[in-house]
Amino acid sequence: MILTDIVIIGGGIAGASAAAELAAGASVILLEREASCGQHATGRSAASFSQAYGAPIIRRLARASRTFLETPPPGFTEAPILRPRGMITVARQDQTQRLARELDAAQALAPSIHTIPPAEAEAMVPILRPGHVAAAFFEPGQREIDVDALHQGFLRQARTRGAQVLTGAGVTAIARDGQDWRIATSAGEIGARVIVNAAGAWADEVAGMADLSPIGITPYRRTAFHVAAPDGMEIAAWPMINDVDEEFYFKPDAGRLFVSPGDATPSPPMDAWPHDIDVAIGVERLEAATTLGVRRILSSWAGLRSFAPDRVPVVGMEGAGFFWLAGQGGYGIKTSPALARATASLILTGHFTDDLIEAGIDPAALSPARLRSI
Repeated sequence: MILTDIVIIGGGIAGASAAAELAAGASVILLEREASCGQHATGRSAASFSQAYGAPIIRRLARASRTFLETPPPGFTEAPILRPRGMITVARQDQTQRLARELDAAQALAPSIHTIPPAEAEAMVPILRPGHVAAAFFEPGQREIDVDALHQGFLRQARTRGAQVLTGAGVTAIARDGQDWRIATSAGEIGARVIVNAAGAWADEVAGMADLSPIGITPYRRTAFHVAAPDGMEIAAWPMINDVDEEFYFKPDAGRLFVSPGDATPSPPMDAWPHDIDVAIGVERLEAATTLGVRRILSSWAGLRSFAPDRVPVVGMEGAGFFWLAGQGGYGIKTSPALARATASLILTGHFTDDLIEAGIDPAALSPARLRSI
């Protein structure tokens, strides 16, 4: 049996970032059941950094992550993690009140976000259908995230700090062994003082193995697809377009348009795939909002975004040595630096670092205890 201080279950962005932070102060083994890390939600992200998207605590976590994403540590990655994009959030006439509320919330953390007239939105993205956009605001600081560079940077940093990353190591059983845990995996048995449950859509299943009741982590399927760019148009500099009710969004992506209908269909934990009806809905919404006529789908895929009942991440210790790092929803990439710091500080010191507290992030708001009291 291999002995370590901390076992992290799940090699996606949550587990990889936590491993990188924790390995600076403890011995760590990261377990990933697939042949490589990040095959599920992490590898299927829309890769957007925005402070105008998500619940208030998500926006604060994103703000607390921005410095790391803009200036990662030396040697973390050879390529920039963030690239300029910008995002226009649009509203039809029946959505304008919702847009006003979203603007107020967004400007509280990102004052550079500002309204623009529909004509300006149409000039920036010429395929927007005239008359569709009744109101809009622009986030100039929205960025594209190089998800692979970020994920691989965390894995590299974890290994450099001494962490072991074991792939093909699915967990088959968890049991108490005195004050510690005994974790049976397809790669052998491991003993650890602390388990970090970063298993994404499978987080409740991992908790069940440890004799904890489910906390209510629900996976939701999200679909995306590529269509050809409009003929004769240079799209590389276009901002992302986001419907205020998240009925669709699209953006340039390697010479094509990346499109999502913003679906959120409950799903069991699984390797998700796109459903034809969701792709068709996405095409219908895209064509309603733009002058684009979609002739064919170039590629399509789906991923699972896992949420707690209150749609806030679950980050904290429950009982003796079982730590939740789950329920990041569609925000796990952009908040990973802050959530990793939160995880490491709680496990290694028992409290948040000053920068997280100053960012307005309350440990109680993330703790699993809030959900056990419902």
